[in-house]
Amino acid sequence: MREMVGNTLIAIAHDAILAGLGEPLRGADEQQRWLHEKGATFVTLNRRQQLRGCMGSLQAHRVLLADIKANAAAAAFRDPRFPPLEIRELDEIEIEVSLLSALEPVIYENEQHALRQLRPGIDGVLLEFGAQRGTFLPQVWGHFSDTASFLRQLKQKAGLPADFWHDDIRLQRYSVEKFKQSDLPLTAAAEGMR
Repeated sequence: MREMVGNTLIAIAHDAILAGLGEPLRGADEQQRWLHEKGATFVTLNRRQQLRGCMGSLQAHRVLLADIKANAAAAAFRDPRFPPLEIRELDEIEIEVSLLSALEPVIYENEQHALRQLRPGIDGVLLEFGAQRGTFLPQVWGHFSDTASFLRQLKQKAGLPADFWHDDIRLQRYSVEKFKQSDLPLTAAAEGMR
């Protein structure tokens, strides 16, 4: 079941990128009932093991099918850190889809207490302070040596100084179920994406 879900999500994301490039679609199966329930996703694109785009939703505000399509297109063409994806890059892109759980508040008394609440490799973290916000998916933990450096970088991503702390900072956590194109066995539909 997990492989079927993963291959379906990857195929839908791939078709959304093809549509944005004006290319023929592969015909991902969009009829499964679970795709028409609300869901939140992130779509990450890597090229030669380097980030090439990542966009997503932190809360389930539309059906999963629409969320995947919108986030795949946004990761490919509207991530402000990168130029829009070009057709020549398509064969080198690896797609990763993360299905997010609901956000859960992290309860803490101060920054040190907050650091002890976070679970490396498990928690995706959303940091908010006023209108500023930033998030890291759980897979990002692998880029940091400890929880303190993770939180410092997350504050910077939110536009705050790395050493900033205020009692009004809000932290929320979430988990993900991750589907990476290279980790899934190929189905006939997925074969055409490689």
